[in-house]
Amino acid sequence: MYAAYRTEIRPLLAMVGGLFRWDTEVSGVLKSDVQGDFNRLFVISFPDRTARDRFFENPQYLAVRIRLRLPTVEKITVIAEYEGQPLKGVQ
Repeated sequence: MYAAYRTEIRPLLAMVGGLFRWDTEVSGVLKSDVQGDFNRLFVISFPDRTARDRFFENPQYLAVRIRLRLPTVEKITVIAEYEGQPLKGVQ
């Protein structure tokens, strides 16, 4: 279900100029500021905060989230947010 979630949100991300920069399966956690292990780490990029808000408020995204993400994801931790130009070498 989580793979279907990622597949279905990609075009919705693209509609606002967003994309997955990294999407990784984690085999082990050496250190974490939150209790418990996790098995996925991903970075989503948006051109600006307005685009990010439009994506997360989009009724199509919310429907996919309810149908495919909520049943499969136990917990989410936002590690960081960054605004500004992409780092050199990162596209």
